[in-house]
Amino acid sequence: MDVLFIEDDRMNRRVVRDMLDVAGATMIEAEDAETGLHLIDERDFAIVLVDLRMPGMDGITAIRLIRARPDARAQVPVIVVTADTAPDLHARCLEAGADAVIFKPVAMEALFEAMGQVLARGAREGGLIG
Repeated sequence: MDVLFIEDDRMNRRVVRDMLDVAGATMIEAEDAETGLHLIDERDFAIVLVDLRMPGMDGITAIRLIRARPDARAQVPVIVVTADTAPDLHARCLEAGADAVIFKPVAMEALFEAMGQVLARGAREGGLIG
């Protein structure tokens, strides 16, 4: 299973990569949203993990652009990974098209639970599972 993680912080990417390695998943890294969107143009991912606060394009904008795609990749499950605790955060992420939100520091159990839920939902709804 290929997972794209769009995150500007190298240490956060490393921690999540180590967790995904345990599950046998392959993590592809993007240091910014623009790079992540280009990677989505090039290949299918089972899940996209995206940070909200990054230099340049933010995660909410990236999610909206993913959902606006004219192809099946618009349906890729998206999980927000953030340290932001704003009261309206969850609602803003869902409105943009995110499937789930987890918080930093990322706990392996929370990551795997969110991944399992969005993959199961996608399978039930006939979504793209790469």
